Amino acid sequence: MPPLRIKRYLITGLLTFIPLWVTWLVFKFVLGMLAGIGAPLVGTLIGALALVAPRAATALDTEWLNFVIALLITLGALYLLGFIANRVIGQRFINGFDALLARIPLVQTIYGGTKKLMAVLQNKPSGMQRVVLVDFPRQGMKVVGFVTRVMTEQGSGREIAAVYIPTTPNPTGGYLELVPVDELTPTDWTMDQAMAFIISGGAVAPDSLPAPRPLPPAP
Repeated sequence: MPPLRIKRYLITGLLTFIPLWVTWLVFKFVLGMLAGIGAPLVGTLIGALALVAPRAATALDTEWLNFVIALLITLGALYLLGFIANRVIGQRFINGFDALLARIPLVQTIYGGTKKLMAVLQNKPSGMQRVVLVDFPRQGMKVVGFVTRVMTEQGSGREIAAVYIPTTPNPTGGYLELVPVDELTPTDWTMDQAMAFIISGGAVAPDSLPAPRPLPPAP
């Protein structure tokens, strides 16, 4: 077989494999995190079963089966939690739970901040597009960011936006930047489009980008 054809096939195979590999890494991270939540309960159940039926407990005590059972338990619990949260009684319970956590300073800081971030990212802000482009790490280079809040700077009266800049391909980590609103480049992207763009490393992207804001005149 000619060397050029071998090289072409290897490159084609690599380009076909990389999206599958990235997808597997993301799913492995998410599924592993979910299974880790239910793992202690699975261990407790198998321990209790060992007292009654030792052979059955030994047969069930395998790594892959524990993973599947823990994942199913976590998904079932999340579904049940979502079902309850959409009911009046569930909302009252969650409000009471929030009020309880509000009395614990450090816990409330983490829990309350995370909950507010999730609520902000789910709802479109009034008067400003959620998905923007920001000059980062230097002027002339753009990154995708999510506006989480707009504040007013004392003295100057300028509007300053808190912008969360996620990393690629794992958007759960990132940076928080305080950027003047007039330096943001607004987009018409939805959250889904922005997340697909970030996770895919830019491979899944709209056909065009918004025009950048004109640079301020040099002093």
